Amino acid sequence: MFIIPAIDIIAGKCVRLSQGDYTQVTEYHADPLEIAKQFEGAGLQRLHLVDLDGARSARIVNYPVLERIASNTNLHIDFGGGIKSDDDARIAFESGAQQITGGTIAVTNRELFLGWINRYGSERIILGADVKEGKVAISGWQEQSALDLDPFLRDYLQLGVQYAICTDVSKDGLLQGSAIERYQHLRSTFPDLKLIASGGVSSIAELDQLHELGCYGVIVGKALYEGKILLKELKMW
Repeated sequence: MFIIPAIDIIAGKCVRLSQGDYTQVTEYHADPLEIAKQFEGAGLQRLHLVDLDGARSARIVNYPVLERIASNTNLHIDFGGGIKSDDDARIAFESGAQQITGGTIAVTNRELFLGWINRYGSERIILGADVKEGKVAISGWQEQSALDLDPFLRDYLQLGVQYAICTDVSKDGLLQGSAIERYQHLRSTFPDLKLIASGGVSSIAELDQLHELGCYGVIVGKALYEGKILLKELKMW
């Protein structure tokens, strides 16, 4: 299982939200590259980079941050937030992303999202399947679609999706534990899906649980910034 640290960007700075609420922003560092280098120095290989400005806009915004991190580290970066057009996808890949995550667009424009899978390959496209009260959340979690999570995932699996990030919005940023039961259900229901768990991870013990469930990866954010999980612990893990 891959441990994937998260860097969320607003105005070029490293921040975290609580439950996707843009009014609850904590800034952790002015230079995301420095944070990325710390992750790489601890032996981590991957990075989940989210353009929170882009998630609320009609296009990606913070791609210069992506380009800077990609040019100065060897991290495997998946990039999401505001990728809503072919131009956005192209810019993200040209800026150094190895994978891109499409969430809102997978709900609002299936044809476009499936076109990316055909053009770039399913190994480079991650489905963003964020969930709030059982429904797929979109637009930087500011809106709730009418789609139930399980049919949404089942449909896209049949259409070639391999990877999905599932964030339980109710858990995200609270450091109160991840949605273990939800991920257990998803692993048993969709055993072929490369599931990346996200939201609420607060301890090394949870990483062990998610590993036992067979998750492909787990995204860790606030727990690292608040010192609940230490980088040196991840080296041992």
